[in-house]
Parts: sequence; structure tokens; C-alpha cells
Amino acid sequence: MIRKSSRAVARVKRHYRIRNQVEGTGLRPRLAVFRSNKHMYAQIIDDVTHHTLAAASTMESEVASKVEFTSTVAAAAVVGEVIAKRAVEKGITDVVFDRGGFIYHGKVKALADAAREAGLNF
Repeated sequence: MIRKSSRAVARVKRHYRIRNQVEGTGLRPRLAVFRSNKHMYAQIIDDVTHHTLAAASTMESEVASKVEFTSTVAAAAVVGEVIAKRAVEKGITDVVFDRGGFIYHGKVKALADAAREAGLNF
């Protein structure tokens, strides 16, 4: 009998593989993305000092008020715009993108594209 691991376990394995290669520094922090069934989360993290420099999610009233549903591609794009705006305000323009083991498609891609358009370089 073939035992197949769950999609969540496979995502975590991909995430660990990615994290072995991607590290955020003070000059170029890491833009980490997490996607749940209901919400999108994005953080800009300095891995050297272990500090979150900026964060945005669909749970915030600023973001949730702009979209009808928090689990859509449009909501992910709004999160990308907000995280980029907060990063640029703090003087951060260059980041390393960490997709968190998620496939670069749909919501993750929409967040990344919106963040690029709003001023982040990666």
C-alpha cells in the first residue's frame, strides 16, 4: 500500500527547503508569506536580529474594509500593497521573497505582483 503524505506536510517540507536557501538581512530583509483558508499574512523579517520590521494581513480592519472577502486574490493584492507601503515608509525597498512553501500561483503571485508595483524590489 502506498502512503501519501498530506498536502500540508509537503508544504512544510518545501518551506524548510526554501528557508535553507533564503535568509533576510538588515539590508535585504525577507518578505514571508503565509496563506490560510480564510486569510493572507505577510511579514518583512530581519533574520539576523530576529525582528519583524513590518506586517500586514487580511485580519486588519484597514485591509478587510477594502475587500468583500478575505480569502480572494483581490484581498491578497491589497495585502501586497499595504506591506509594500509600510516597508517603503521604513526605508526598505529591497527584500528577499519567501513564498512559505506555497506554489507561486494565484494568491501568492497576486501578493508578490502588488508588492512589486507598490515599490518593493525582489
